[in-house]
Amino acid sequence: MNQAEITLSVVSHGQMAMIAALLQDIAANCQQTSLEVILTLNVPEDLPASLDQLPYPVLILRNESPLGFGENHNRAFKHAKAPYFCVINPDIRLASNTFPCLMDGLQDPSCGVIAPLIVNGAGAMEDSARKFPTPFKILCKVFGGCRGQDYPIGSTSLEPDWVGGMFMVFRRDTYALLGGFDQKFFLYYEDVDLCARMRLKGLRVVMTPGVQATHLARRSSHNSAAYSFMHIRSMLRFFTSMVFVKVMWRRAR
Repeated sequence: MNQAEITLSVVSHGQMAMIAALLQDIAANCQQTSLEVILTLNVPEDLPASLDQLPYPVLILRNESPLGFGENHNRAFKHAKAPYFCVINPDIRLASNTFPCLMDGLQDPSCGVIAPLIVNGAGAMEDSARKFPTPFKILCKVFGGCRGQDYPIGSTSLEPDWVGGMFMVFRRDTYALLGGFDQKFFLYYEDVDLCARMRLKGLRVVMTPGVQATHLARRSSHNSAAYSFMHIRSMLRFFTSMVFVKVMWRRAR
């Protein structure tokens, strides 16, 4: 078997039905890309029989107890063999092979991370390319203002402050340089923090609308007190971090 060009890291929280659909999308649409998948089971669950029939290797990691978003992907990275590393959510669906275009964008050494255009199940663009959050902006959203997308999306690539963690592609050396995600964020804001640290190192964050993926999001934090608490805790951790202070200071200069 050829050496994989890209490693995909997927974490399941009892979401095997969604992951099985994603893996079938990859098998059907990404045959021209040599890839490997690292599937982390964050909670115990059965694997589908179809896993053995996929045309690419799948490494299974099983956690003894649930770990956070960043720690799961950082652990998967230690097993990755390819020169490119992709963090991808279970609820992503692919109708085409997005990876060649994204890997091509990373040929520029100044590009630290690249992401496709993300649309929802109805085909509408999601706000996955954003400006850094601030306390003022959060309050503005809470009270009904600051709606809409942070950046106008056209046909050309753009350089937002950060891209959503549902689908991010890195060069292996860049992910290693940054030490991956900050594991102090158990859930939420890991993607914001990582993109901020990239920018502090002079690396660009890129979103390319030339390729797209569908995000079948289930907004748990909208109806779960536990997820809402984690969201608020991560937000406060970011706002009180030196990463936030430095990136805002650099912007103000």
